[in-house]
Amino acid sequence: MEEQLAEKYLLSKPEASLYYPFGDDVKVFRVKTKMFATLALGKGSEKDTDGKMAGHYCINLKCDPEEAEMLRDIFPSVIPGYHMNKAQWNTVILDGSIPQGEIERMIDNSYMLVVSKMTKKDQQSILLHL
Repeated sequence: MEEQLAEKYLLSKPEASLYYPFGDDVKVFRVKTKMFATLALGKGSEKDTDGKMAGHYCINLKCDPEEAEMLRDIFPSVIPGYHMNKAQWNTVILDGSIPQGEIERMIDNSYMLVVSKMTKKDQQSILLHL
């Protein structure tokens, strides 16, 4: 999945918006006021010594801790969340190795996890549009 397609899909979610609290290089997607994803060009890190993030766009997505571990075991391009809570966030490297439908499923799950923690009133206003 390409960066533009990922951004379009993220913004297609009800009440989704884009903002830049970490600077112009990191796109943060939120539902109402709660973050459900980030999108940025990977630069590599100390924890990623093989440089597989470098040069690829990466999405940070919220995830159920058990599923997060399973996805990391299945897909080499899914790693613990970069600069995030490693138990509840995954970084998905957009290197073309994960099918688009699977990435969309991960985005949907992240979105719904965040919505599920909102007030009932906010949940209802969002779920009307799904």
